[in-house]
Amino acid sequence: MVSLLVLSGVSTLAEPGSGEYISLVLLLSLMVGVIQLLMGLLKLGFVVNFLSHAVISGFTSAAALIIGLSQLKNLIGVDLAGQKNIFIILSDAVMRISEINWITFAIGIGSIALLVFFKKKVPRIPGPLVVVVLSALLVYFFNLEERGVSIIGNVPDGLPALSLPAFSVDSMMALLPIALTISFVGFMESIAVAKAIASKEKYKVESNRELTGLGAANIVGSFFSASPVTGGFSRTAVNYQAGAKSGLASIITAVLIMITLLFFTGWFYYLPNAVLAAIIMVAVFGLIDVKEAKHLFRIKKADGWVLVITFVATLVTGIESGILIGAGAAILLFVWNSAYPHTAVLGYVEKEGVYRNVDRYPEALEETDTLIFRMDASLYFANFAFVEERMRKILGERPQVTKVILDFSGVNRMDAVAVDELEKVIDEFEEADVHIHLAQVKGPVRDLLERAGWEEKYGDRIRHMEVKEAVSY
Repeated sequence: MVSLLVLSGVSTLAEPGSGEYISLVLLLSLMVGVIQLLMGLLKLGFVVNFLSHAVISGFTSAAALIIGLSQLKNLIGVDLAGQKNIFIILSDAVMRISEINWITFAIGIGSIALLVFFKKKVPRIPGPLVVVVLSALLVYFFNLEERGVSIIGNVPDGLPALSLPAFSVDSMMALLPIALTISFVGFMESIAVAKAIASKEKYKVESNRELTGLGAANIVGSFFSASPVTGGFSRTAVNYQAGAKSGLASIITAVLIMITLLFFTGWFYYLPNAVLAAIIMVAVFGLIDVKEAKHLFRIKKADGWVLVITFVATLVTGIESGILIGAGAAILLFVWNSAYPHTAVLGYVEKEGVYRNVDRYPEALEETDTLIFRMDASLYFANFAFVEERMRKILGERPQVTKVILDFSGVNRMDAVAVDELEKVIDEFEEADVHIHLAQVKGPVRDLLERAGWEEKYGDRIRHMEVKEAVSY
């Protein structure tokens, strides 16, 4: 994903592959690193709190499907169109089925079968390593590259030299929009797959540490000819499936890659691309979580629909915008729920000696002249009208009520608009000889009401510690 963003952003400024293009990419790496590092140090990782588990699950499943099917071209030996759109990929594959290289396809399917076998039957044996060695030997001894099997070919050896990115104020200003985009999108991708793995292994991901880690990686990488990087889906999935449990796995991987670049690049010459496709496919398809969708729909359908919206949006619009659409859907759901909070009329349950929702406790006794009304949400400008309307509707059905007790036990916060509107309601009802009392007001809300001058205006009517005390007042 990040590589595609780099290409689309930098190619507007320089010809891809040219010296100027590479220079701009290295500068972009440094800028992305600095932005991410600053975000981590300034504790801005909280933005991921807007990614609910439903969004993460839907995005991860769709991204896994996109990335897995993007490898279909290597699996069948046909260069397919639409690398980011699975519908185009599949339709193109069906249209060009006659062009399939069946030897390549057999190698790919055989690799998938072996990987699944090793994973389920003998997990201690590293399946990917086995299929890499076997397939390379197969191509070498039978000269399969001459029969159309696509192979890795020459891999440049040696380690990249230390170099400084070319600094230019004009270049930095031109790259700033794409640097910000990559910083956020790359972080979202990284944290999404990190959370997906964390939920499987039951541990917590610290978003600010992820940001500082990504930032440091990009800053250091920019001095060694590296393109901007992030925590990728396919690499993370392969790493996790290989049994990685901590950051030590990445250190071991880095050391092995350096040794390979120095001494063993020639060994990869005959490795078929179909095998790499098989390894990625098996790894990422393991991230598709159907059980989570069923679980969410069983517990709360709204969260299940957020997962579906994120999944479909990612498939249709692409990885970059899919997670943003999912997060937007989750935020809209939250706003909707907060704008229409749960309310209840309370009655006295003699057996338990407490006040409960009369809809859930039919045996609860209600006072004829008293309405006890509870709001289970913080009150603010967007939901107060709904709460007021609910209360007025209930009072309209009970003309004998002369006292209303508002149970504030579920109200954690109020804004100034809600305070002013509630004051108007209390004064209006007072003129109609209906007296409103507040019970179980929490400390932060009580402080707000004091600053609004309610202590002087309403006195004991807002100080009731319990509903029972307000009833007997």
